[in-house]
Amino acid sequence: MTLIGYARVSSIGQSLEIQETKLLAAGVEKIFSEKVSGSDSNRPLLTECLNYVRDGDTLLITRIDRLARSTNHLHNIVADLSAQGVKFKVLDQPNVETVTSSGRLMFSVLAAIAEFENDLRKERQIDGINKAKINGVKFGRKSFLTKKNIHKIQNLRNKGALI
Repeated sequence: MTLIGYARVSSIGQSLEIQETKLLAAGVEKIFSEKVSGSDSNRPLLTECLNYVRDGDTLLITRIDRLARSTNHLHNIVADLSAQGVKFKVLDQPNVETVTSSGRLMFSVLAAIAEFENDLRKERQIDGINKAKINGVKFGRKSFLTKKNIHKIQNLRNKGALI
């Protein structure tokens, strides 16, 4: 039996170090780590990890939301692992695993909660953006062209310097 680890953070500025340290302390022999959103189902290193595991292996993650944010995606991943004879465990939530019926129940409940939290986070983000827009906040990068630059360009064009 080989322990395989998967670690993920959502953005470039976040660190994988805590997850990797926990996975190594648990005896993981190989870790697949990436910095990409959990809601993105097209994650190259997750795909590589899922192709790497074999019958008798155990896929270990630190928290359930590190693997997926959608309940359907999470269930599909775990169903595929089970079909291959690969066990699944969550370090920080030891009751979440696919070995026992109570572990599978906890897995389903926590998967639903993780998806619910993700939906709430998106709603709060949309609310914040809408409030900021109402308050006059502009999004995106600042315009390169200032009124002064536009005036200069118009003068050059009027003089025939620009076509």
